[in-house]
Amino acid sequence: MKIKRMLSFVLVLGVVFTCMAFAGGEKEAALGTEENPLIWAFVPSGEMERVAAGAQSVADLLHDKTGLYFKTTVATEYAGVIEALSSEPPKAHMASLATFSYVMAADRGVAEAELVSVRYGSPTYNGQIIVNKDSGVSSIPDLRGKTFARPDPLSTSGWIIPMLTLRAEGINPETDLKEVVDAGSHDSVVAAVYNGEVDAGATYVDARTRIEGDHPDVMEKVVVIKVTEDIPNDGVQFHPSISRELRDKIVNALLEISKTEEGKEALRTAYQWDGLQKIDDTFYDPFRQVLQASGLKIEDLLK
Repeated sequence: MKIKRMLSFVLVLGVVFTCMAFAGGEKEAALGTEENPLIWAFVPSGEMERVAAGAQSVADLLHDKTGLYFKTTVATEYAGVIEALSSEPPKAHMASLATFSYVMAADRGVAEAELVSVRYGSPTYNGQIIVNKDSGVSSIPDLRGKTFARPDPLSTSGWIIPMLTLRAEGINPETDLKEVVDAGSHDSVVAAVYNGEVDAGATYVDARTRIEGDHPDVMEKVVVIKVTEDIPNDGVQFHPSISRELRDKIVNALLEISKTEEGKEALRTAYQWDGLQKIDDTFYDPFRQVLQASGLKIEDLLK
């Protein structure tokens, strides 16, 4: 299987862990101060500038409500956030990971779930496999020998679940697909399918609307041939080193912000979140069971 990087646009907002000493050099600044801000890492989901703007707006609202300082970053790929959480000391204190990335980070012991996002009234969502209507593909078996776009190798709805779906219907992505393209975001997958750069792709439902403004006929030209099982939404996670007191302060503030018009607008801009709901790690157990039933391990999927 040939894998090509299609999106070279890189937005670097510098994931930097800053340690400043108080006068006299005896004590470093407390986490959440201007000298030592909490670093909140986001994964690429759509247009990078849009995600970055929404993330910063949420951080500004959090600062106004809590007095804490935040530094937001948008990684160029999912693995970058996990590595930031895994660094010693951590280069990210908070994250907004999708399901598979969170499970992988949790298994490493570097992330703990506190909030899940709500979209259209639900804390779960679905993936979809889309094709160009002129591709000659109308079902999963037709994908044999075709080109396929995914947002990122660690995208739950854009690759992990669709990949398991393909396998369940007799298509081995490693040998049966002609080429797999890493598009960099769900929007870019839809655009690639729309433009005929690839025959098919996978995104969340319904990422097609993200480019509908520029391409009004996208819903007719890009056709859904499969919708996956329910997947837990992305959310907010913390590095285990963050105290319960600090987490509760941030979580409660986020829940309050998510109920205001200004907060809703910022959350929608970043990730199309309509709200937030408290959870814990057990929320992801059904997804872990899907992985177990597939016979694949996280290590296998990473390969």
